[in-house]
Amino acid sequence: MSTSSIHPTEDVLDELDEAAEQHDPLTFGNVMDVLGQHSFAPVLLLIGLIMMVPGPADIPGVPVVLGLLVIVVAGQIVMHREHLWIPAWMERRKVKAARARKMVSWLRTPAHWLDRITKPRLKWLVKHAGATLVAVACIVIAMATPILEFIPFSANLAGAAIAAFAISLMAKDGLLAGAAIAISIATFGLVVYQFLGN
Repeated sequence: MSTSSIHPTEDVLDELDEAAEQHDPLTFGNVMDVLGQHSFAPVLLLIGLIMMVPGPADIPGVPVVLGLLVIVVAGQIVMHREHLWIPAWMERRKVKAARARKMVSWLRTPAHWLDRITKPRLKWLVKHAGATLVAVACIVIAMATPILEFIPFSANLAGAAIAAFAISLMAKDGLLAGAAIAISIATFGLVVYQFLGN
């Protein structure tokens, strides 16, 4: 899959829909085969989108597993690896095809909106050192997922931030990266507020 598409979010959803049509249950390894071994940002986007959807991110243990995936993928961006590697046990994680298609359907509208507002701008924020900082930000968010499991909607916000970071890399949109930073700050603010309130 090309990471220079003008519709990066919708393209990832199309790929996921196609994979769900071909496999039931659908494994992450199946999705990897469709997206390609070089697609670091699209895979990161897919993980973020899954975390955004109401339901999956609310299942105990799921945010932590998704967080581990984010760390694995974003860590390889930081290391400037050419090929994406995913542990075998992660590749075997599965979901029913019908559930995957339902998720894709739910995400169509926000994906279309996101792709319409993104465009290349402030590229220095998402190139070279900027891209590394974006990946580090994703890792920091992912490391907080064990805590986010106990705070309603915080995992969904974290997923939105990770998805936004991934799209910013794919669309070369530094402004969106800035917005993702704002979402991240809001997520951690929610965490602090919940802990102080209790």
